[in-house]
Amino acid sequence: MDTLLRDTAMTPASYVTADHLMDTPLPQLLAELDAELHESSITDAGFYGAVVVLREGQMVLSMPGGRSEFERDTVARMLLAEALDIETAPIPEPLRMKVVA
Repeated sequence: MDTLLRDTAMTPASYVTADHLMDTPLPQLLAELDAELHESSITDAGFYGAVVVLREGQMVLSMPGGRSEFERDTVARMLLAEALDIETAPIPEPLRMKVVA
């Protein structure tokens, strides 16, 4: 993970638990959280994705194209967990996120 941008503090809704985050189909989860997934123009192999939390509470996930479905799903969930401040299993060092305020 390269960057996490946070415009505002976000409090997760009561239904957003770690289990819900990991078990809900990604398209449904994105819809529930008012999040959009966009393809990034960044092609650096070390860039996995970024999330921007807008002032209105919407989230925009930006991820490079051409990655496997498993990687895309996993990274999207990791970005959402970080943006919502939901505790999950520790993230491997190469995927750790930097928070930019």
